[in-house]
Amino acid sequence: MPQVLVLYYSRHGSTQKMAYKIADGIESEGCEAVIRTVPQVSDNLEESHSKVPSSGDPYVELSDLERANGLVLGSPTRFGNMAAPMKYFIDSTSTSWLNGKLIGKPASVFTSSSSMHGGQESTLLSMMLPLFHHGMLVMGLPYSEPELSQTSSGGTPYGVSHVAGPNSSNILTEEEQKLCFAQGKNLAKLVNKLES
Repeated sequence: MPQVLVLYYSRHGSTQKMAYKIADGIESEGCEAVIRTVPQVSDNLEESHSKVPSSGDPYVELSDLERANGLVLGSPTRFGNMAAPMKYFIDSTSTSWLNGKLIGKPASVFTSSSSMHGGQESTLLSMMLPLFHHGMLVMGLPYSEPELSQTSSGGTPYGVSHVAGPNSSNILTEEEQKLCFAQGKNLAKLVNKLES
């Protein structure tokens, strides 16, 4: 069974909830969704975090990335860019890049932010750049998904987004949930085509 890695960082839970909806879409197409996260980056660079999280999803290992047949990458926005913990992990993938382990594999991205104009699209684009360098096939979210034209919350053709609100208390809207599912489903369809 083809595997799709759903790799996310979530500080307040919104990006994690999106990851699980995307995983539902992946599994609807007969692929296995492997959900992983990344550890926080400490302000004190001398301090290290446990290699195993105390709760929640396991931390990603490079082998998870290399073994997967596809990737969905998610991060909250940080000043229009991906969060430092995700960037820290991505920066550690140079061995995979040197060995061409990700070339030709499909990928997509997703994000959440506290405000409607919180930098969702630039965050999605920032996550795409290293995927292009890895030679991955980066997919967007097509306008054939009607919720892209109907939503007054998250969306974007670059990948699904969510407006979490200033206190991160907004739940995923119906449109956002459908777009998460569709993004996972579309990526899994391509994975299946490439694997067959």
